[in-house]
Amino acid sequence: KTPPFSSLSPPNEAHSKSPNPQMASSAAAATSSGDATPPLDGLSFWKYMLAGSVAGMVEHMAMFPIDTLKTRMQMLGATTPSPHPAQFSRFVASIVRTEGPLGLYRGIGAMGLGAGPAHAVYFSVYEICKQKFGGNRPGHHPFVHAASGVVATTASDAVLTPMDVVKQRLQLRRSPYIGVRDCVVRMVKEEGVRAFYASYRTTVVMNAPFTAVHFATYEAVKKILNDVSPEHASEERILVHLTAGGAAGTLASAVTTPLDVVKTRLQCQGVCGADTFSSSSIRMALRQIVAKEGPQALLQGLKPRVLFHAPAAAICWSTYEAMKNFLQHFHECPAALSQP
Repeated sequence: KTPPFSSLSPPNEAHSKSPNPQMASSAAAATSSGDATPPLDGLSFWKYMLAGSVAGMVEHMAMFPIDTLKTRMQMLGATTPSPHPAQFSRFVASIVRTEGPLGLYRGIGAMGLGAGPAHAVYFSVYEICKQKFGGNRPGHHPFVHAASGVVATTASDAVLTPMDVVKQRLQLRRSPYIGVRDCVVRMVKEEGVRAFYASYRTTVVMNAPFTAVHFATYEAVKKILNDVSPEHASEERILVHLTAGGAAGTLASAVTTPLDVVKTRLQCQGVCGADTFSSSSIRMALRQIVAKEGPQALLQGLKPRVLFHAPAAAICWSTYEAMKNFLQHFHECPAALSQP
């Protein structure tokens, strides 16, 4: 899940050049009344949910083949003996050769069902928390964004985790499930509803530091890039966002890879002969994986995980901003037409 980088930046220039009269009057009223918190770009809670939903769908659909490779590499030692380290290129060639290109998209239906609602929750909760914590005020502390991101990811993970479990089980080679419905029905019948949330605690524990590292790295890189060419800051804003976002996604995903391995193992336990765990304890899972496969197993899937999150940040942010701009323009048009 990619933090909305645009929220870390000054208000969109297009919005400030041609503001909605209703927005301007509300902002003036807020200022005169002593309220230092600006409005949320004139967008309602539901429009943030829509923009976030579209951004999440586009991000995960575009990067799904890389996600499939990550899942399979992380499950390699759990399903079959693996005396040799997993090779990224070998995995790609093997899947395409034996299953065809569509093998890289197995389970995409589950992600389609989960990513939209989860990102709708993430972005809307993030924007609301950022406003409540004072993130829209000039000179705010960067911790505001990190705290807002942690709250948002905790809420969105509760929505995404069940479908993420289904998605990863379908992504496995020789998965016993026919499709999303078959997987859901069999899991409920054979393992109970709790199986859908076996990895929820691990997911939250993983995404909290991921979000913190993401924002810290993003802010640091953005500051460095802006200091290099401050006179062209506005013209190079998009490039700065994409570069800083890519760096943030790379570092954050690399640091949290061991926890992502644990999450994948918990979600796919018992499938295709994979190891099972007596509980959802992170410490117990770490010990069991290291004892059987060595500490290097905790870094399986590192390359595809990094390759996923670096461009995903750019895709998700640009889509989210585009949707916000579209909804803002759609919101302004009726008001402009109604003016005498």
